[in-house]
Amino acid sequence: MANTVTVMIPTALRQHVDGQDTLEVGGDSVGEVLGTLTQRYPDLGQRLFKAADELNRFVNIYVNDEDIRFLDNLNTSLNAGDELSIVPAIAGGR
Repeated sequence: MANTVTVMIPTALRQHVDGQDTLEVGGDSVGEVLGTLTQRYPDLGQRLFKAADELNRFVNIYVNDEDIRFLDNLNTSLNAGDELSIVPAIAGGR
């Protein structure tokens, strides 16, 4: 049975998940969890991925405050109770 993790949805993406700020999703890796989210919410998937298994470069994913780019990226293992945060990069200014 897959581990259940809490996915934190940032304000900018909540419109794509029926306004929810957190979701409980099962999966043993970051890729599995994001794959499940993409199936449930295809519009969210279009924001997260630029191609299959390739995150948009402006999307950062954290597991318990650790950037997955410094772990095992989409293959990062998850444990029950972990928190996965989706953090879109913010650009702008002068």
